[in-house]
Amino acid sequence: MKFNLTQLPERNKQPRKSGLTMVMDKGLSLEEARNFMSVAAPHVDLVKLGFGTAVVTPHLEEKIALYKSHGMAVYFGGTLFEAYVIRNQFEDYIATCKNFGIDYMEVSDGSIVIPHAEKCSYIEKLTQYGTVLSEVGSKDATHIIPPYKWIELMKAELEAGSSYVIAEAREGGNVGIYRGSGEVREGLVQEILTQIPSERIIWEAPQKEQQLYFLELIGCNVNLGNIPPNEVVALEAMRIGLRGDSFYFYLDKKTS
Repeated sequence: MKFNLTQLPERNKQPRKSGLTMVMDKGLSLEEARNFMSVAAPHVDLVKLGFGTAVVTPHLEEKIALYKSHGMAVYFGGTLFEAYVIRNQFEDYIATCKNFGIDYMEVSDGSIVIPHAEKCSYIEKLTQYGTVLSEVGSKDATHIIPPYKWIELMKAELEAGSSYVIAEAREGGNVGIYRGSGEVREGLVQEILTQIPSERIIWEAPQKEQQLYFLELIGCNVNLGNIPPNEVVALEAMRIGLRGDSFYFYLDKKTS
């Protein structure tokens, strides 16, 4: 279908390096995943099998194959990485990723304490096996990390080999870069952006208001993560100014 609308922003084409949409699959059935891909595949770049759900997901091999057949990068949630690390099974984690054909890996320390030099060492080692995403920020709402520390951690992890750093928010969008209410910690975000290139950050933004904030701040090709599967098409419409919240973002003021 051709709608021939003018004044739409240009979205980066797949395979994208920025403007990424990362979706969290928290346990879709194989049929649900197939339906999801039939609608959303052109708008999704990464699919995270949330936290440790991969361990208890039926037909996991088929689901991974389905996503890959649509060009998706698939990876296990960082909580699974941490589950292996705390049990001193890092090599088993690598073997598991290989066995499932997973070549994207998330390194996080949101549930356990990992000395940062050690975390960076894990990142360096995993770059031998694929693309590394590393998550910065705590899942504990009482643990407030000051802006300078976010920047320091992100810089070090990118230097260690992470392709992207993920700004933590959890699935609910109420920790890390957000307050408990879901409100964006704007000063933190803007300070991070003074030092870290926006195209190297994936902002976890499960709530519409959070997505809107980053679209207005950075533009339609901002990297957004933890998007629910049933919100992908709505997000893509909002990215290009075809939702009420973003309707005037790209219009020429003379015609609006």
